[in-house]
Amino acid sequence: MRRLLIAGNWKMHKNKAEASAFAQELKGKISQLSENVDIAICAPFTQLDTLIEALGDEKRVLIGAQNAHYEDAGAFTGEISIPMLKEVGVDLLIIGHSERRQYFGETDETVNLKLKRILKEEDINPILCVGESLEIRESGEENSFVESQIVAAFKDISAEDAKRITVAYEPIWAIGTGKTASSQQAQDMCKVIRQKISDLYSDAVSDEVIIQYGGSVKPANAKELLSMEDIDGALVGGASLKVEDFVGICTAK
Repeated sequence: MRRLLIAGNWKMHKNKAEASAFAQELKGKISQLSENVDIAICAPFTQLDTLIEALGDEKRVLIGAQNAHYEDAGAFTGEISIPMLKEVGVDLLIIGHSERRQYFGETDETVNLKLKRILKEEDINPILCVGESLEIRESGEENSFVESQIVAAFKDISAEDAKRITVAYEPIWAIGTGKTASSQQAQDMCKVIRQKISDLYSDAVSDEVIIQYGGSVKPANAKELLSMEDIDGALVGGASLKVEDFVGICTAK
């Protein structure tokens, strides 16, 4: 049985003091969580050390970064490498978020390069983001578009490594807009993603891959979304900035 993974994506929010306070408050609520739920906070680079220190020996909360370069070192001003993140002690790494693709030139090719580099590290696992724009959905091409993202991302990745990749389906039209894909729309696309992974590898591999939904997830809609057969968690944006809301999502199922 796949475990649920609820990951908060803080994006460009919080300073070190706010991150520390969040971690301390969250630690006090860990006992409310089901044993079948893994939780993670994906924070700005400057908050990673702070979170790890504040959480201390509380290992139920995984720590993730929001981006990294596929090269280990070099003349890439402003970038962070995966070895640097390994040194800090992160557990997860978001790759290919729609905002990275839209604003910072991330492509299917760089996503694939980053995935292959991350998977060389045994103790860091990727969260791969895929999803379509409103224009693509209204054209009726959303399935083929997302399938093409999956094919490109998983290129030259072994079956064993593929099982380590969490896929986050995030319809771009539902990120930060207040709009949410219906639970059935989310389930339908997550099923498409699982089938495409099965086509690339096998049913056995696709059955192990965690598929999250991301797009205006809140405590009020989390239970219905998480009840869907092919949705194994959530990549949470705004609602992950408040402990009460984040825990409400983590305890929704």
